[in-house]
Amino acid sequence: MNTNLQANTATCTIVAPSSREALRLVREKLGPDAIIVSNRVTDQGVEIVAMLEESVTVQPTLAAPVVVPEPMAAPHPPAVALPSAPNITSMGVGVGVGVGDDACVLREIHSMRGMIEEQLAGIVWNEAQRRDPVRGHLLRTLLGAGFSARLAKDILADLPTGQSYAVGLAYVKSTLARQLPILENEDALMDEGGVFALMGPTGVGKTTTTAKLAARYVMRFGPEKLALVTTDSYRIGAYEQLRIYGQILGVSVHAVKDAVDLELVLSDLRDKHMVLIDTVGRSQRDRAVSEQIAMLCGASRPVKRLLLLNATSHGDTLNEVVQAYRRSEKAGSANDLVGCIFTKVDEATHPGVLIDMAIRHRLPVHYVSSGQKVPEHLALGDRSALVDSVFQAKSPSAFFVPGEADLGERPSAPGNEAGVVAAEAVSARLRLQCHQLIRALTHNAEELTINASALSAGQIGFDETRDLWRQLSAGQVGQKAIAKTLLLQARTGSEVSCSNYVLTVAGEISLTLGQRAEGHSLFSHLALSDRTGLPLAAPFQWLAKTEPHGGVQQQKSEKPVIQLLARVPASELMRAWQSGGLQWAATATGSQRIAAAASGAPATLAKLAAGLAFGASEPVLFRKKSALVSVAEALVSLRPDSQASSAHADAAPLTLRCVIRRIVDVDSGKALAHSYVLASTGVQATAQQIAQWPAWRAAAEPYFKLLNQSIPLLGDGAAVDGSDLPKRLLIAGQACTTVFRLQRAQDAWADTARKVLAQLAGRSVRPDRAVPGLALFEGLGKLFALLDALETEGAAASPRSDLAPAQS
Repeated sequence: MNTNLQANTATCTIVAPSSREALRLVREKLGPDAIIVSNRVTDQGVEIVAMLEESVTVQPTLAAPVVVPEPMAAPHPPAVALPSAPNITSMGVGVGVGVGDDACVLREIHSMRGMIEEQLAGIVWNEAQRRDPVRGHLLRTLLGAGFSARLAKDILADLPTGQSYAVGLAYVKSTLARQLPILENEDALMDEGGVFALMGPTGVGKTTTTAKLAARYVMRFGPEKLALVTTDSYRIGAYEQLRIYGQILGVSVHAVKDAVDLELVLSDLRDKHMVLIDTVGRSQRDRAVSEQIAMLCGASRPVKRLLLLNATSHGDTLNEVVQAYRRSEKAGSANDLVGCIFTKVDEATHPGVLIDMAIRHRLPVHYVSSGQKVPEHLALGDRSALVDSVFQAKSPSAFFVPGEADLGERPSAPGNEAGVVAAEAVSARLRLQCHQLIRALTHNAEELTINASALSAGQIGFDETRDLWRQLSAGQVGQKAIAKTLLLQARTGSEVSCSNYVLTVAGEISLTLGQRAEGHSLFSHLALSDRTGLPLAAPFQWLAKTEPHGGVQQQKSEKPVIQLLARVPASELMRAWQSGGLQWAATATGSQRIAAAASGAPATLAKLAAGLAFGASEPVLFRKKSALVSVAEALVSLRPDSQASSAHADAAPLTLRCVIRRIVDVDSGKALAHSYVLASTGVQATAQQIAQWPAWRAAAEPYFKLLNQSIPLLGDGAAVDGSDLPKRLLIAGQACTTVFRLQRAQDAWADTARKVLAQLAGRSVRPDRAVPGLALFEGLGKLFALLDALETEGAAASPRSDLAPAQS
């Protein structure tokens, strides 16, 4: 045992291997009356500084009395004098006794201070609630949505007093939308390309999101200029999962283990326009996170890092994640995070935490992932939609969010919490609508009638939509009558807008579990003109519960119907459609395995394109640069090993039309992109016409997104059992078609109409951005209500006699 003893006449310093041994030495050296001054642990052991009682000099008064005022409610608060700290010489004679009593007094002082602060804070909160109860209600709303107390208070700091809850909530939404950073232009991101690394903790959805981003790129530019890289060599099946996605998309997949492998792979992929890296999942508290960041930032080719944020995580957890994945680099530097992607939004009960993180750390929101489907469940971030979704996500069992009863306020009626929340939401929305209608009615009624007349004359189905809207409000007609009306309108529209065919695109309708039958899906079909690719003024609307192409058999059109598909169907379906006389055309990838119909030689579509003679070239713009486009055609058959079942192994091969569209550089003649279409042989359209169909089908996808968003807006007054849901879906489809055609109209009247509808919906209009379809849908409903009110009250003349078609 090594001890170090230093002493003088008053104090001594003792170093011993343990505290027990040090105290024993203190007693031996200074006696039982010694007082411990300090103690600490050093490299040599435990160090204790002690002194004799006689060496302590104390002021006559160690601490002055502390006077604590009572709450301000008392007119003359009596002073409460705290006892002064006792003289150190009066403390016990045992070692450490004086130190213990001193600490006890300090704890009492801190305890009393905490109680006083708590009481004063309660007085201030109650006074603020009395003066402005709406602010307190909004604060609870923000906290219940998942926002932090700091951000909630900052947002409400500038809220004017005396506002209603609806006005205050609108102010909160606009403030959040204004502060939320977001990816402004996806086209610029795709055109610029580069290397993107998706980072985040385990289980956040990096691999699935990588596949969704890859699919979005392939649908725009094809698979030739894209590559996928994975650094996940720990999780079982990680590489195989990404490789399967790559095979489906026709994209090459590479695996790397360290910085050297990454450098070699990026060097080999330098001709790729975009490279997506799926990184290994690391806990935010894992030291390997900094090593992973250093590996990516140390590559010779710049790597842009996107952080994935899980919507189901707690706010403090997400804050740690952002700090950990940004820790090694200074915020705002060239190697900092370029943005974030929200994942698992469909599972979140309090999604406000995501917006809080994006605002707090200034991370632009690039995409929002809300499901497992590739690529349907990945959408661009939209400020208004994200903010609205936060306050629409009401959890039926919010056990972990303090309510009124938990805060000591008047409790709600037991068992009626859900009804109270729903009633408050409906009441707030109705009040907001009434205010908007009152403001709109003060405008010039003649301006509304002029815009209504322009919409009616624009051949976008305005009159038909208004007629159905009236019937929905009055409940005058059933589902069969509406479907028959739409069918007649669709036949008339196809005769006027289509030359030889009616093109249709199918999309799935997202419904709640209570609305959707178990094991069934609901599909809607949109009809397109074979001349322009624009939707018909009245849609082919039908609902199918199995395959989305089964509705083709139900449609009796005067012209042949061709179903446009996003991918090549299974061989069994092809044979079934061929026997039924159904025509289709599907987008394919260059890796699709086929055989030449003439020779039977196995190949892929990419290899087939290399040996075909393309037709005359036409000038086009590709990625904002001049290019030439040409088309080639050949007959092919699917390879037997690509068929899903062996039931037709002995049957004759399926012969299909293959149309390939090639884009080459004007100067060098180098191929820039290829697109492939496989179609049934019954399709008699020219190769140039067929080559346009994939782009038309992709352009129609936003229609189904708008349809899914608009269905909840028609929910007021719906039957509890959902029996009128099909009728509302049909009317929503007609209204969305009108909005969809208005979005694509290029005339001056259309631009004015879009601004008017956006103003009626309470949305601000920016000259450099298109008006969202959902805002036009809301504004269209407000316009119908205004026109009906003006006609009923006689406040203005009828907009036009042809605005309301004659009722039978």
